[in-house]
This record gives sequence, C-alpha cells and structure tokens, in this order.
Amino acid sequence: MNILDFNTTHVKEAEKLALMNYNEERAAAALLPQIDRIPDLTMFADNGLGAAAFDGEKMLGFLCCCSPWDNAFRSAARGTFSPIHAHGVIKENRSMICKKLYQSAAEKWVKSKITYHAIALYAHDSVSIEAMVSYGFGLRCVDAIREMKSIEAVHNKDVDFCELYESERVKVRDMQRMSAEHLECSPSFIAYGGGAEGRASRVFTAIKEGRHIAFIEIADSGEAFVTGEADMVNICGAFCLPEFRGTGIFQSLMNYAMSVLEHEGYTKLGVDFESFNPTASGFWLKYFTAYTNSVVRRIDECAIRN
Repeated sequence: MNILDFNTTHVKEAEKLALMNYNEERAAAALLPQIDRIPDLTMFADNGLGAAAFDGEKMLGFLCCCSPWDNAFRSAARGTFSPIHAHGVIKENRSMICKKLYQSAAEKWVKSKITYHAIALYAHDSVSIEAMVSYGFGLRCVDAIREMKSIEAVHNKDVDFCELYESERVKVRDMQRMSAEHLECSPSFIAYGGGAEGRASRVFTAIKEGRHIAFIEIADSGEAFVTGEADMVNICGAFCLPEFRGTGIFQSLMNYAMSVLEHEGYTKLGVDFESFNPTASGFWLKYFTAYTNSVVRRIDECAIRN
C-alpha cells in the first residue's frame, strides 16, 4: 500500500469511493436520499492537506479536509474538518487503511499547526469509528434524519402553535439564551453563540397563556451535504422550558411544524446535535435515525515543531 498526497488526478476515483460508502450507510439508514454523485472534491485537492492510499493503480481510500481556521470550537486552537463526503475507504482492511490515511494526513495537519481534528464518519460504519477512537478521537456530534410524519403526542388543548414572522423572533430570545446556558453546563461545556434573529431560517413556537414555552428553528440545510436536498429541511435550534418537558408539548410542536413543512412538499427532516448533550441526545434519538457520528481529537500544542 502506497500513501500519496491527494491531488486532482484522484478526484473522480475518490468520488466513486465516497458514493460507495454513502450507499453502504443508506442500506442501514434507508431514509437517506438516493443520489447519483458526491459533491465535487476538487477543493480538497487544492489545499494540499489530503492523503490517498493505493495498491498499484487501485485506490484503497482517501482522506481530505477543509482548509483550516483559527479558534476551532471557540478554542485557541487551529482546526480542520473532514466532511462525510471528503473521505472514503474500501471494505477490505478498512481499519488499517483508515489508520494509515489519518497518520499521513495528520502529519501534514500538525505541520500546518492544525491541532483540532474533526472527522464526520457514517454512524453505522463501526470499523472506521473504532479505528479513529483507537487513535485518540471521541464522539462529538450526530446527524440524524426522519420522515416528515407525525409522532405520538399528548394533546394539550390549552397550547397554541404558530410560525413567527422574522420581526417576532425576539420572542424566543430568552429561550435561546437558556439553550446556550444549558450547553455551557456539565457534561457539554460548550461555549455556544448565535440565535434565530438575522439567520436564513424559520421559527415555530408553542404558546401557553400568552407565554412562549418552546421553539424549533428550521433551516434549508445543515452540515452534511445530503441536507441540501430539495425535499429536506433541518432543525438548527430547539428548546423547551424545563417545566414543560415530558408533557408532550414539544412533540406536538414538532408535529405542527412537520405538518406545515409536509404541506409545502418537504418529505424529510434532519437534525444535528452534540452527543454529550444528554437532553438533546436522549430526545432526538427517540424519533430520528442517526447517519453520521462526527469525532474529534485535540493534539497537544507541545507536539508542534517549528
């Protein structure tokens, strides 16, 4: 097995391999849309940070990443991310090939002072996940999907549901702040920012006695490339006041939002969440099927040699 720098001559073969891996996951997560091709990988060849494994002329696998950025995950570190379509490996000897590819790519990453490494893996590819865990990675984020169909929920006749106009988004600001504060607590410890105002998204809310008690924010796309499909939208924010959890109100709010979206022609709903947020993880995995597990590794800065 030879490990080479990933370049533009590898792109077409790599796209075929990435599509093969996608279809493997689709066999386990049948709601994923059928696609004919993976997004163009040329941008990953251009940054010079990828690696490709070959046996003679046959590509065994590849691992590429986005160009790095500073303050990854709001840390002081420089980071990079390998999206779900930016790598692929054949089934035979997958664990060994994954490890060899990461070893080669990570050498270049650390030479470029990239110390926060994130890789999106398919949730049902246990071999790749175990390979990366053995190399110091831990689970951080999950992408999941469901049909735009109603779920079982207790009827709350004294709760109303509506979609907010953009000018009304201030009404969920307190819940957005509470959501951020929740993520800052143990065991998540995430310094989280942002909100619904000014973002290209839609906000659905539950109202009880004039008080906004839960919201769901919906965007056209998420982080995985499949979230941009025309018949799919994605949850990018959600919160329910603690005193109303377990009452069925949030499930009813989901049903309201899904009924509106299904009427508009959408058939699939996605969500991404932190695996170490027990409230989110416990809820979403009841109603959604996971299809990616994003893993991260933080390299000690003392490993960087100038």
